Amino acid sequence: MSRADEVVKKLKESFHDAVVKVEKFRGEVSVTVDKNKIREIMFFLRDSSELLYGMLTDLCGVDYLGDAARFEIVYLLYSLKFNDRLRIKARIREDEAIDTVSDIWKAADWMEREVYDMFGVKFSNHPDLRRILMMDEFVGYPLRKDFPTEGYGFAEPLSVQLEEELDA
Repeated sequence: MSRADEVVKKLKESFHDAVVKVEKFRGEVSVTVDKNKIREIMFFLRDSSELLYGMLTDLCGVDYLGDAARFEIVYLLYSLKFNDRLRIKARIREDEAIDTVSDIWKAADWMEREVYDMFGVKFSNHPDLRRILMMDEFVGYPLRKDFPTEGYGFAEPLSVQLEEELDA
């Protein structure tokens, strides 16, 4: 049995009701899980002595415009001890939030803020969920598939804002 098969087996044993789908492609495993169990699963993957996925290498969002569960949050995990990678995915609707993992892996703090800034996905209980790349005045979320290519602009034209700052 390969390492990937062992990891999936352990996940299914511990969270049989939360494992939605398992995909294998080019030696990499992706496990789609129930968004409501994301914290429990992440703690298990990090703390289980047989898994030890102690590093979150990336966290990103994907927009599936037109699907009921429009957004997919993708977590890329790495086990230093076992030199092994694992991709965890969770789907959410546009009006839903997903729990933060920023207290599990500190690296998730800014990554979740980036997903919020670019897609508008909210992370429940995040310690500082605010824009990280775009200005506060920016309207919309630029990586959404329905975001216009010319953009929405700013709540107030930037030139007016600059003039007001200079006059003050």
